[in-house]
Amino acid sequence: MALSTLHNVRFAGMASCVPKRIVSNLEDCPPSQRSERERLVRNIGIQTRRLCPEWQCFSDLAVVATEKLLDELQWQREEIDALIVITQSPDYLIPSTAIILQDRLGLPHSTIAFDVNLGCSGYPFGLHLLGSMISAGGVKKALLLVGDKSGNYHDPLFSDAATATALEFDANASPMFFDLNSDGSGHKAIFKPVGGHREPFAPHHGCPIRAEDGTISSWPSDLVLDGPAVLSFSTQRVPPAVLRALDHAGVQKDEIDYFIFHQANRMINETIRKKLALPVEKVPSTLADYGNTSGATLPVTMTARLHEKLATGCHKLLLSGFGIGLSWGTCILDIENAAFPAMLEA
Repeated sequence: MALSTLHNVRFAGMASCVPKRIVSNLEDCPPSQRSERERLVRNIGIQTRRLCPEWQCFSDLAVVATEKLLDELQWQREEIDALIVITQSPDYLIPSTAIILQDRLGLPHSTIAFDVNLGCSGYPFGLHLLGSMISAGGVKKALLLVGDKSGNYHDPLFSDAATATALEFDANASPMFFDLNSDGSGHKAIFKPVGGHREPFAPHHGCPIRAEDGTISSWPSDLVLDGPAVLSFSTQRVPPAVLRALDHAGVQKDEIDYFIFHQANRMINETIRKKLALPVEKVPSTLADYGNTSGATLPVTMTARLHEKLATGCHKLLLSGFGIGLSWGTCILDIENAAFPAMLEA
C-alpha cells in the first residue's frame, strides 16, 4: 500500500488468551527425535507451545479475551459498532466466525461483523482496516479479534492463541502510521494446498505420513513451509519497511519505546533486530514460551511482556507483522493508559 496515516483513533485496550495446555518441544517428542529437536530449538528458540484440545476453537479463546476486555473497559454491548475477526482458523467454512461471535458476545444486530483471512501480518492490517472505519466517523467503538488455532502436537513451531483489541473514536488521539504490502508471487512459501476448491480434501489426504520409526511425522493436509524462502523474504523485506514507516511518521528509532515483531523464529527475528541495530531491551520476545501464534504474536507479546507498562503512561510502539501471503505490515502508534489485563488461559 502505500503509506497512510489515520487520525482520531484511540487504542483503548487489549486482552489475550492462550490454551491451558503446554507442550514442550524437547520433553514431548519421541526419544529418537531428541537430538534433532535440541538443534531445532536452538535455532528457532521455541521451547514450549500452547495447544487447544480438539474440541476448542480459536473463537472460544476469543470470547474469553473479549469478555475480559469489555469488563475492564466497562463498555456496554450496545455501544459496539463493529467487530472484525482476523483468522485462518474459522469455526466453519461458512458462515463468518465474526457473525457467530456477534451473537455469542451479545452484541447488537447493528454491529458490523465480518472475517478477514490473514495470518502473520494480520494485526497491522486489522488495525488499519478497523481504524479506517473509525477515522471516517461512522464507527465510535469497535473490536478487533485476531488469532488462530494453528498448532499441532508434531509441529514444533506453531501455537494457538486469540486476542481482542478495542479501538474508539477520539478527536484528540495521536495519529497512527501504516505501511502495508503484499506479494502474491510468493504465496507457496507458506501454503496449505489441501482443503480449498483448488484441491478439495479427499480420503487419501487423511492418511498420515510416517517417519522411519513408524511415528506420524505429518499429514498431507498440513501446512507447507519453505523455510529458506521465508527467511529470505522476512530478512530482506522487513527492515526497509520499518525504516520507511519511521520516515513516514517523522520518528527516529530512539523515539520508539518498543519494537514488536511477529514471532517467526529466533534466527529470523535476531537477523531483523541486528540489521536495524535495535537494542535487545526494546525488542521483547515470546518465542520461548508461546511459540509462533500466527497473527496473534504481536498482541500476545504486548500482553505477556508489556501489559503492566502499557496500562499506565504513554508509550510509542512500532508493530511489524510479516509472513503468509506473502504480506508484511508496519504500524507506529501511541498507547496511553489502555486497559491491559494479564495473559488469560482457557
